[in-house]
Amino acid sequence: MNEVIEYLRSCGTFYLATCEEGQAHVRPFGAVCSFEGKLYIGTNNQKNVYNQMKKNGQIEICGMHKGTWIRVEGKVKEDLRREARVAMFEENKASISSMYTVDDNLMTVFFFEYGTATIYSFTDEPKTIKF
Repeated sequence: MNEVIEYLRSCGTFYLATCEEGQAHVRPFGAVCSFEGKLYIGTNNQKNVYNQMKKNGQIEICGMHKGTWIRVEGKVKEDLRREARVAMFEENKASISSMYTVDDNLMTVFFFEYGTATIYSFTDEPKTIKF
C-alpha cells in the first residue's frame, strides 16, 4: 500500500475517473494519504465527483512519473470520521490548506475498500499490487 501512495505522491497530479449514466468523467487530483492501513483520497462534498463516487464507488486513478505510469482501480467508500479528515489534512497541508479545513463541512475523504494498482513501463513487466 505504501508503494502505491508514494507513487501517487510522486506524480504530483494524478487523474481520477468516475462514471455517471454511462459517461466517463476524469479530473485531476493530488491529495492522498494512508489512514488505518487504507488508501484515502480527498475531495469537496459539493462537487460532481463527490456525488458520482457516492452513487457508484467503482473508480480508477491514473498517473505518470519518470517514464512509468500507474493505474489504480477499485471501490471507494466515504469515511465521515473527523480522524480520517485530519489524517488527509496533515499529510497534504501544503496543497489543500488554501481550500479546506478539517471542520469546514466541505472536505470529505473516501477510502478504497479494495483495489488493484498496476505500475507499467515500456521496458519492464507490469507490477501488480492488490489491497
